[in-house]
Amino acid sequence: MRQRVRKPRKTALAAALAVGMSLLAACGGDDTGPPTLTWYTNPDTGGQDALAEKCTKEANGEYEITTSGLPTDATAQREQLLRRLAGSDSSVDLMSLDPPFTAEFATAGFLADIPEDRAAEFTEGIFEPAVTSATWEDKLVAVPFWANTQLLWYRKSVAQAAGLNMSQPVTWDQIVQAADSENKTVAAQGLLYEGYTVWINALVESAGANVVTNPEAPPEDIELGIDSPEGQAAAEVINQVAEVGGPALSTQEEEAARRLFQGPDGGFLVNWPYVWAAWQGEVDAGTLGKDVLNDIGWTMYPRVSEDQPSAPPLGGIHIGIGAFSEYEEEALAATECITSEESQKYYMLTNGNPAAAEAVYDDPKVREAYPMADAIVASMEAAAPRPLTPYYTEVSSSIQREFHPPSSVTAETPQDAAELINGVISGEVLL
Repeated sequence: MRQRVRKPRKTALAAALAVGMSLLAACGGDDTGPPTLTWYTNPDTGGQDALAEKCTKEANGEYEITTSGLPTDATAQREQLLRRLAGSDSSVDLMSLDPPFTAEFATAGFLADIPEDRAAEFTEGIFEPAVTSATWEDKLVAVPFWANTQLLWYRKSVAQAAGLNMSQPVTWDQIVQAADSENKTVAAQGLLYEGYTVWINALVESAGANVVTNPEAPPEDIELGIDSPEGQAAAEVINQVAEVGGPALSTQEEEAARRLFQGPDGGFLVNWPYVWAAWQGEVDAGTLGKDVLNDIGWTMYPRVSEDQPSAPPLGGIHIGIGAFSEYEEEALAATECITSEESQKYYMLTNGNPAAAEAVYDDPKVREAYPMADAIVASMEAAAPRPLTPYYTEVSSSIQREFHPPSSVTAETPQDAAELINGVISGEVLL
């Protein structure tokens, strides 16, 4: 059996424990079992647990993987991981990392290096926006596991009655007018949470700008593209949708938006592909009529202007390797297994989260389960990540505060948001 090189422990308590273990070994104790890797996972329906078991089995004794669940909310996931890593916690071998936090974790030195000679292996055939969101300072610092994007879902009957041709790209203005003419709704995520930033960022990107134009710059040099004509165009869209978004837009997350859309007032919806499996499950359970499912169509994310292609939101999860893990080599091997095309296909079919590897979408089983596979691929190729900056949390929180509620958004909101972002990042303002 090959020799493992362990990193020195970082804390006094850990050092004392190490001495104790050495004494036990001297008395005849012998730990000959494989190392156990702890994978901190975001909530799902058991898919990551199943992959941990699968990869443990395929490791043939090289390592074992156990999972530890993170909170439901992405911000709370970040906080828990940061607290552990700030304390040099060696138990964080693997982590399911939300892409916007990649730059922050890498800058803090909390992610182990992905060897440069392995980077091509982990990125070959992966959608380019997902690779971009896993890269910091020109280095791959995490490995895309699954990627995500939003589509425009629509009720065929509503679009037809409004005379809207859904075989061609449509704008936000067009779907708002169609919904208004038919007394229907445009469902989006307007709750004061990360999903609202997802929407706002996608609108700014679709208008042709970036919320942060130089994300790798130090705080004093950061330039913001949200205070711009493109930012004002995004604000105008939110203002329009607030008129037809239903009375609960300001408290609406993904599931509330989905329920509004499938109800009698539903017209249009922007949401992730998981909704398709959710609707099918409700039809099977008898809680949603098959006629509703048959009336649902899908297409690319709406454009902000007719002459500018949309930039749909990018989501998903990367696998990060903890910088203080004692088993980086084994964690890298486990990452290879977890992010393989086979694993991504399994996860997509069982948990409804789209694969980051484009080849998965050619699989007949995937195409049967996701008849909108071509739309997902096209959307993933055009998707835009949220700002890749170590100060992402400050940026996101500032945007949410100034843009909420949606009904309050005006042409001045982007400037207010930019001023708050600059103030918070410079330390002059507290959120």
